[in-house]
Amino acid sequence: MTRFPLEPTPIRVSDEVLDDLRVRLTLTRPPLDEGNADWFYGVPESYLGDLVAYWRDGYDWRGAEAAINAYEHYQVDVSGVPVHFLRRPGRGPRPIPLILTHGWPWTFWHWSKVIDPLADPGAFGADPADAFDVLVPSLPGFGFPGPLTDFPDVNFWKVADLWHTLMTETLGYEKYAAGGCDIGGLISSQLGHKYPDELYGIHIASGLPLDFFTGPRAWDLAQKQPLTDDQPADIRARIIERDRRSASHLAVHMLDGATLAHGLSDSPAGLLAWLLERWNAWSDNGGDLESVFTKDDLLTHATIYWANNSIATSMRYYANANRYPWTPAHDRVPVVQAPVGLTFVSYENPPGIHTTDERVRAFKASPQAAWSNHVNVNAHEHGGHFIPWENPEAWVSDLRRTFRGLR
Repeated sequence: MTRFPLEPTPIRVSDEVLDDLRVRLTLTRPPLDEGNADWFYGVPESYLGDLVAYWRDGYDWRGAEAAINAYEHYQVDVSGVPVHFLRRPGRGPRPIPLILTHGWPWTFWHWSKVIDPLADPGAFGADPADAFDVLVPSLPGFGFPGPLTDFPDVNFWKVADLWHTLMTETLGYEKYAAGGCDIGGLISSQLGHKYPDELYGIHIASGLPLDFFTGPRAWDLAQKQPLTDDQPADIRARIIERDRRSASHLAVHMLDGATLAHGLSDSPAGLLAWLLERWNAWSDNGGDLESVFTKDDLLTHATIYWANNSIATSMRYYANANRYPWTPAHDRVPVVQAPVGLTFVSYENPPGIHTTDERVRAFKASPQAAWSNHVNVNAHEHGGHFIPWENPEAWVSDLRRTFRGLR
């Protein structure tokens, strides 16, 4: 392919949307929030209030937009669904196409630190033979190109079909690679399950099984990791810690997302608080969120969610993964037949796992490992849920290693 088949469409949020955002921020009515400096009850008003004021008076979306538009952006219809994606052409003797998929509460821009090293490894002191033609889509309903309509049953395995159509029919690639985290990891796994012959392989984090959201009580984390009387204290503490990070998130998104969305779609401060709790709890920040995300970083991601009123459809993925459950496309073993690479981080270790070596051994010995044709499993001390943002060097190195023998 000598010429990319689409014309670029730069990102542009209208002045009207930005003006309305400032008005709403100005009219924010904060709650009473005594005794919450330690975040025990959720996001403190003291922290959120300062961030809201900065969003209103100091934050420069146009500057962020210019940085985002340093890359090529495209908008295309895929099977009737509007899709936005960023592209960075590869520089090397034979770049292969790589689609990177984010999750929640991510945006496509959470991949921004790994795009250039993956596309142009020679510029970063690495082997140009490892180059990829990098494509980073926004999940439909997660910001750009606009509000998602006519797709009320959107979920991860349906988006996998969209991505395959995008890569093979719209863009004409005969074979491609996929990478992802969170929901994007499930999408990539589904691609490796349903379309293994048309993928070089996939590289993911967490390695959740494709049936994670199936079952009558899939929103109940306690069901997946119960407390028992004979558990050591450190394991019980770790289970409770993980519950606190994710229990409300999973339950609300699966059971009551539309109800919550009424408030988050109307109030940018409310939207920011809901996103902020997860960015804080899920990142390896040592108690200092801004060591991972600067204020500008936080507000760039939040503005992407706000600009096109996408919070409701972004949360819909959880309920729809349960309401329209995944079913296998074949009965071959392993379930994910394409070659699979995995990157783990200690911050997300299961209870009882303390070192990176233990993490790799525990995965390989677990039922989870049997799901996939894993060819490269690595674990790292640094980084949390947003691995390509928090530890981009590890993600890039691991992903290159996964595909080095598969090109």
